[in-house]
Amino acid sequence: MGTWTDAFIAPAEPTLLPAESFGRLVVDLARERLVRTPWSLLAGRLCVNASLNWTSVSGKARYDRPAVGTPLSTERHPLWQDDDLWRDDDPPPWGDSHEEARLLATGERILDVLPALRAAPYAQEDIAVVFPCLDFRHRGIADFLIGEDHRTMLVCFALARPQARPLAADDTAEPGGEVHPVRTCVVHTYKLARRYGPASAITAVAARHLGPDLVTGRTWG
Repeated sequence: MGTWTDAFIAPAEPTLLPAESFGRLVVDLARERLVRTPWSLLAGRLCVNASLNWTSVSGKARYDRPAVGTPLSTERHPLWQDDDLWRDDDPPPWGDSHEEARLLATGERILDVLPALRAAPYAQEDIAVVFPCLDFRHRGIADFLIGEDHRTMLVCFALARPQARPLAADDTAEPGGEVHPVRTCVVHTYKLARRYGPASAITAVAARHLGPDLVTGRTWG
């Protein structure tokens, strides 16, 4: 059946790209047809370790398609929502994430994200641009994934403050292992792939904007 994995790409130093450079990264991912629109722009308090498909505000923006201006917050996994025995105070991704954000803008045309980013509270609040899925028409994505899966979200983060991202973590195991501080990073999820992520085609585009000295890692479970 496969296990869901969230893979990330980040610079070796926890730097925040200028807003214009972050916008060009977002636009290039769509122009290279690595991701599909509509895009969604979020701002608030985000967790870079929140599972993309399950419980994150990025997932809510993707699946619920709320109206612009809607406040979003993380929810516990549906299986554990009413079970106090499953409450977990470990740091994410092993424990619960706590996010509060709002949907600033959404659209089909990728260039529309640029004025939306200029109006966003960049560097003051956490920012995320959410794409609903990878684009299977791209040769590099088709070669990476086993079959088409419309749940393969991608999120570009620009965080107001550094957050620690595990380099390799089973989120069902005990917390621990090496972590890397990130501010600007790209995270995408997948279930069935021919190799461990992140996908090399996505890493290549990220390197144009984040620089060649990159750190990659993944969380699964």
